[in-house]
Amino acid sequence: MTTVPSTPTSDGLAGLSGLGGAPAGLPDVTLLAQLAGEFFAALPSGSHDARLPFGAPPQPPQTELALANRAPAIAPAPARPAAAPDEAVDAATGTGRAANPVYGVPEAYAAALPRVESPEPPRGPSAPSSPYYFLGEASAYPSAASTASPAPSALPSHKDASPDVPEDRVTARSFGLPGDADLRALLAGLGDGRREPQAPPSPSAPAFYFLAPSHEEAAPAIGQSPRPAFDVQAVRRDFPILQERVNGRPLIWFDNAATTQKPQAVIDRLAYFYQHENSNIHRAAHELAARATDAYAGARNKVARFLGAAQTEEIIFVRGTTEGINLIAKTWGAQNVGEGDEIIVSHLEHHANIVPWQQLAAAKGAKIKVIPVDDSGQVRLDEYRKLLTSRTKLVSITQVSNALGTVVPVKEIVAEAHRFGAVAVVDGAQSVSHMRVNVQDIDADFFVFSGHKIFGPTGIGVVYGKRDILEAMPPWQGGGNMIADVTFEKTVYHGAPTRFEAGTGNIADAVGLGAALDYVERIGLENIARYEHDLLVYATRGLLTVPGLKLIGTAQDKASVLSFVLEGYRPEEVGKALNEEGIAVRSGHHCAQPILRRFGQEATVRPSLAFYNTCEEVDTLVAVLKRLAGNTGRNAR
Repeated sequence: MTTVPSTPTSDGLAGLSGLGGAPAGLPDVTLLAQLAGEFFAALPSGSHDARLPFGAPPQPPQTELALANRAPAIAPAPARPAAAPDEAVDAATGTGRAANPVYGVPEAYAAALPRVESPEPPRGPSAPSSPYYFLGEASAYPSAASTASPAPSALPSHKDASPDVPEDRVTARSFGLPGDADLRALLAGLGDGRREPQAPPSPSAPAFYFLAPSHEEAAPAIGQSPRPAFDVQAVRRDFPILQERVNGRPLIWFDNAATTQKPQAVIDRLAYFYQHENSNIHRAAHELAARATDAYAGARNKVARFLGAAQTEEIIFVRGTTEGINLIAKTWGAQNVGEGDEIIVSHLEHHANIVPWQQLAAAKGAKIKVIPVDDSGQVRLDEYRKLLTSRTKLVSITQVSNALGTVVPVKEIVAEAHRFGAVAVVDGAQSVSHMRVNVQDIDADFFVFSGHKIFGPTGIGVVYGKRDILEAMPPWQGGGNMIADVTFEKTVYHGAPTRFEAGTGNIADAVGLGAALDYVERIGLENIARYEHDLLVYATRGLLTVPGLKLIGTAQDKASVLSFVLEGYRPEEVGKALNEEGIAVRSGHHCAQPILRRFGQEATVRPSLAFYNTCEEVDTLVAVLKRLAGNTGRNAR
């Protein structure tokens, strides 16, 4: 059973908590715990009892607290001195070793990699400490796109690690895998998925356009300047499910495109909500309703900042990307698409970005047009431009293909749609966990994503819509929470976003999504993108060594998806064999049948990576696939 982090109270207080509260005349147990946390946090770090649970992730300065500022302020813990710049410490064991370790890389391969000197991080104020580290959620972490991230020096080094000090997720040594030029070389010309890599081209531009610095210079090659620092082993310890064993072997989770695992911070936040805040929102004057309302509103604020939205009113909570696209189709689409109008999607789309538009087109007499892709799996912008006409009402495009990993140039696609007066929808289900998204920069009219794709709970998702468009749209469901006044003659609806959130919302999971975004922001999406890109290079190189393996989707701009087929085996057979070794992958059509059929396939095996995966896990995957490929009896059938 999951519980919230324990507080540094005495055994007597713990007993009172177990009995449901303090005796008459004593303060509330929760308040005592919070006050005790403040007291212990103010003590010098050396006086902390090692048994006390101060292992929560570091938090930003609390400019405002949740619960309508009803919780006491938490005093910041004293900062520990930073480790010497010429000394590094193994994240897994805490023992000293040579600087710049290459975490997760086999020694023989690591020896051939360039070594990167990571500069000493700048100093800054320490982060506040609290047994319930998420209580300041209304302020959350500011988006790295708009403000500087928390000072890394506020986080202690592994050298000084102890149970009362949060682990350092961000300022550890650089991972140091091959860079952009290597992926360009690996994927250049791999139309059939099996050609040998060519010599690396000059790294004049990053393979991933979203990694380029804001001043539009090319991302630096590994030998030119330090990479963002990252510690995968510390990150892995935040995800309890990664300690699971499957068929007697450690779980290797390579099914991240289907759903991501949840850090302890998210699990704790959900438990805390149900233990201390659970209530319906808005419609009451009591304390728990105020707490739940604060938490829900705080989550909406976090999503708005995370996406770079202009206003929190542009954020609608839904169950997920699928429901979000259906909402747009049944509101804006039903209101604005008519007979003879045109809707454009791409060949890459998930079924959830095809079926609702087909239903709308069938109901309205509209027409669906499809942007083709080239042999690498990238959309053809030249052909897209030919599809646009004065009858184009809507363009709906994925930002990252769930089946191939292709990163689509959505900014250009949106700009072209607007030239013809069309509205643009961007499906961000597969992009938000891999890259920084700013909806104002993309200029999308709508942007949708699911919480469970970005380390949050299932059953919660987001629709971003430009405020003026949302205000002109009719509601798509009726009921409580979305009305200003009801008579038997007429109903007056609230404005956005509540007019689109009829009934009791998924309050707890919205709060959990906010905690997931906090977690991602603490690590930094730029750090995540760089690490995953390097891991994708490593995994691509490994898979290309497997005899009879064919990659499906070799676009130069890719996120962490590796779709393939293996000669002599059906995809489901490969998936079953990998599961026997504790490796979770997706095998099937991935709800993207049109794009797989474009490449002559009905199904593929799809390992998909996240920032908690390692090179050792990739090596295990490759070893099992090589063993399967070496089964000559099966290959000869």
